[in-house]
Amino acid sequence: MKINIIRGKNQIGGNIIEIFTKQTKILLDAGLELDDEKNEQLPHIPELFEYAGYDAIFATHYHGDHLGLVYKAHKDIPIYMGERSYNIISASDNYNGHDTINPIGFLRHKEEIIVGDITVIPFLCDHSAFDSYMLLCKSGEESILYTGDFRSNGRKPFGMLLSSLPKKINKLICEGTTFSREGYFAETEKSLEEKAFKIFSENKGPVFILQSSMNIDRIVTVYRAAKRTGRIFLEDAYMAGITTAAGEHIPNPNFKDVYAFITNPSKYEFVSKYKRKVGKDKISKMHFVMCVRTTMLSYIKSLSEKMSFENGVLVYSFWSGYKNSESMKEFLSECEALGLKIKTLHTSGHADENAIRMLIETVNPDVIIPVHTENAERFKKIAPEFFVEI
Repeated sequence: MKINIIRGKNQIGGNIIEIFTKQTKILLDAGLELDDEKNEQLPHIPELFEYAGYDAIFATHYHGDHLGLVYKAHKDIPIYMGERSYNIISASDNYNGHDTINPIGFLRHKEEIIVGDITVIPFLCDHSAFDSYMLLCKSGEESILYTGDFRSNGRKPFGMLLSSLPKKINKLICEGTTFSREGYFAETEKSLEEKAFKIFSENKGPVFILQSSMNIDRIVTVYRAAKRTGRIFLEDAYMAGITTAAGEHIPNPNFKDVYAFITNPSKYEFVSKYKRKVGKDKISKMHFVMCVRTTMLSYIKSLSEKMSFENGVLVYSFWSGYKNSESMKEFLSECEALGLKIKTLHTSGHADENAIRMLIETVNPDVIIPVHTENAERFKKIAPEFFVEI
């Protein structure tokens, strides 16, 4: 097997990784770049867009920098991804009125998928995208493990993943997103839950959480803290669709202490199926934690006219770099003007140095190929006994 990193070396996001033999050619992820301006033109890959030159595309998870170009792929190329991952992205596309993708099959932990003379074995891993996978590609005696995006600080036990992986591989294609953050140590979701519990307990007013509607682990973290403090958990129509699609054990409006709400009357159909849905008048009388997005500023302002925001909090739960955008600055400033204290509560969806070192030591590769990083040289420092191809 040969590897062609079409895109993904020396940058974060936009992974397009080609694995091929004389008989078979597959793609592992086909993502958009994080810089929207760079996505104005498709990359020159005619066998992906103009004709079916690949035997399959395997998407490790639903984030756009790994899945975005799959939407534009030639319709005759088979697509594989996690089933819950597909359910989530399909719910998102449905809400936003977009066409969705059409997988031919689903990734499941350790279940082999054979495409030509390449066997692909998925390994369920933890990431800020639910139902994410590492992919082991085997052909003859050769083996290549692609990590996709992963971490050790979420709610899935990292030890269970490590114990299921092979103890020797030829090549490891490994993400290193956090290597540009010197000395970074990933705080756990469990630790965030304790901090959220403290914030919710100490501030008796309304609590708003600014976070991704697709970060299922974070939703669970915040829900658990809300439950422990006796607060109702509020999800808007979009998040409610995502959490329902993620599975029955994920907090959604079928739970007795979770309610759906809408900020746009035209979206009522997306909450009509839930028994537990609530309007602004009732929300104003509740002791709640409300999940919000920056587009909900006018809704938050109108809610402030119906209830007191005294001792209220807005919890910022995104990467800190987003605070530099003008739209985020304006949103946070407006929330402060309404009397809400701003608190930050976040941890990365990507592996820290210790997790990456543990993975490398577990699978014992002959060669390490860094991707999804702006500091590939760091691999040489943390794993000097291994050959790093940069």
